Amino acid sequence: MILEVVKYGHPALWKKGARLDKITTEIEELIDDMFQTMYDARGVGLAAQQVGKALQLTVIDVREAVDRPSTLELDGKPADVSAIMPLVLINPEVKPVDGKKTAAGPEGCLSFPEIFADISRPEFVDVVAQDRTGKRIAFRCGGLLARAIQHEKDHLDGILFIHRMDSKTKSELQPELDELQAQTKEELAKVKKSNR
Repeated sequence: MILEVVKYGHPALWKKGARLDKITTEIEELIDDMFQTMYDARGVGLAAQQVGKALQLTVIDVREAVDRPSTLELDGKPADVSAIMPLVLINPEVKPVDGKKTAAGPEGCLSFPEIFADISRPEFVDVVAQDRTGKRIAFRCGGLLARAIQHEKDHLDGILFIHRMDSKTKSELQPELDELQAQTKEELAKVKKSNR
C-alpha cells in the first residue's frame, strides 16, 4: 500500500524514532509499504518519520541511481552494492570512517518536494544495524549510499536536511520552505477540523 509522505511542517518529522526490539507482522507490513511508497515517489530512501511513524526504521535502494555511484565493503572486502539492496536498516548506528573527509553533494528529500541543496557529509561511513529479519548487519559504504544512509539516519533522529545546509543556501531557499510549511500546516488544520 502506498502511504502518504508527510511534508515539511508536519510534527512527525521532528520526532526521534523509538528503538524496535521486536519485528512484528505490523512492522513487516510497514516495511513493504515504505518500499512501495519510496519506489512510487522515485526516491532512494525513506524513513519511518516520513510516513508519520516515529521509529528507528528506514528503507533504501540506490540501484536505479546509476549516475551517482556507491561503494560497499563487506568484511573489509569490496562488494557489489546490489548484494544488499533493497536495504532495510532497523536501529542503525552510523559512524564516519574519517571525520575530516567530507564531500558536498546534491540532496533532495521526499518531504521537501522540488527542493534541492548541496550538503556536506562524511564521504564514507560504517553502518551497524538489523535487517528486516532482525539479523545484525555491518558494512562500510561510500558515495550515494553513504549519503542516503546519513540523510535517513538524520530523519530517525528528528534532524532534517535543512539543518545541514549552510546559512546562505538556507536563506536562499527560505521563501520556498516557508510556503511548504504553511501549506502543510493548513492541510493539518483542515484534517483536524474534519475529525471533530
